[in-house]
Amino acid sequence: MTLKVAVPNKGQLGEPARAMLREAGYLRSAGQRELMVHDPDNEVDFFFLRPKDIATYVGQGILDLGITGRDMLVDSKAPVTEVIELGFGHSTFRLAGPAGMTSVAGRRIATSYPGLLDDWLERTGTTATVVKLDGAVENAVSLGVADAVADVVDTGNTLRLAGLEVLGDPLLRSQALLIRPSHTELNGAEGTFIRRLQGVIVARAYVMVDYDISEDLLEAASAITPGLESPTVSPLKEAGWVAVRAMVERSRVHQVMDELFELGGRAILVTDIHACRL
Repeated sequence: MTLKVAVPNKGQLGEPARAMLREAGYLRSAGQRELMVHDPDNEVDFFFLRPKDIATYVGQGILDLGITGRDMLVDSKAPVTEVIELGFGHSTFRLAGPAGMTSVAGRRIATSYPGLLDDWLERTGTTATVVKLDGAVENAVSLGVADAVADVVDTGNTLRLAGLEVLGDPLLRSQALLIRPSHTELNGAEGTFIRRLQGVIVARAYVMVDYDISEDLLEAASAITPGLESPTVSPLKEAGWVAVRAMVERSRVHQVMDELFELGGRAILVTDIHACRL
C-alpha cells in the first residue's frame, strides 16, 4: 500500500521540508513546481499543498502523514496527532498593537489565524472581537479595521514597519511538525517514514568524534564523550593507547575537543553523520 504524505508547497516550511525529505532518502528527482510526486523506490506519494490546508487533509484521513507548523495545526482544530517535532520553521504567534497599548481586552483583533486566536481567548478568559482576514494583517490597525493584530512573528520587522509593537509573551511557540490522523493506528510504512526523519534529526544534532588516548586516561575521556550509550574503544598498535569513537552534540563539539586535548587526547577528528538509526 502506497503511503500518502503532505508536504508544504511554499513559505518558510517548504524548502526545509524538502531538504529533510531528501536527507531521509526521498524526493531525489522532485521538481519545485510539481503538485504530486510518486517515489517508486519507497512507495510514497508526496502531495505539495498549502501549509494551512495540510492538517485538514490529514485529519480527515485523506493523507496518512503531513508536515505543517504547530500554529497552523492549532488554528485548523483538525483531529490529528503530533508525531515528532522537526526542528525547523520556528516562529511565535503574538499580539501587537500601537505604542502604549497594554491590553487587548474589549478590542478588535485582526488575524488570519482565527482558530488559534479563539483558542487563546478562551483559555485566558479574554473578551475581544476577532476580525478575520486572509493574508497579511499588519495594516489592519492603520486602516481602521482593527485595534490590534495577532500574527505569526519571526523577526518582528514587518510589525515595526507598520508602527506596531509586540504585546506580552507569545500566545504560541511554533515549529514544523510531522502529524498523523488521531483516529488511525500506526502502520509499518508510517513507522519506517518516521524513523527516517528521526534519523535525520539526530544526524543534524550530533557529530562523530574520534581520538586517541592513553589507557590510563580512558575513564576521564569517556566522561567527556559518553556517547549515546557508551563510546566505542579499540586498542592501538602502540601499547597502552586506545582509539575512541563517540557521538557528540554538534553544539558542544569544540568545547569537547578542547577538553580532550587538555586531558591528553590526540588525533582528534570530527565527521558529520549523514544518516542513522538508533
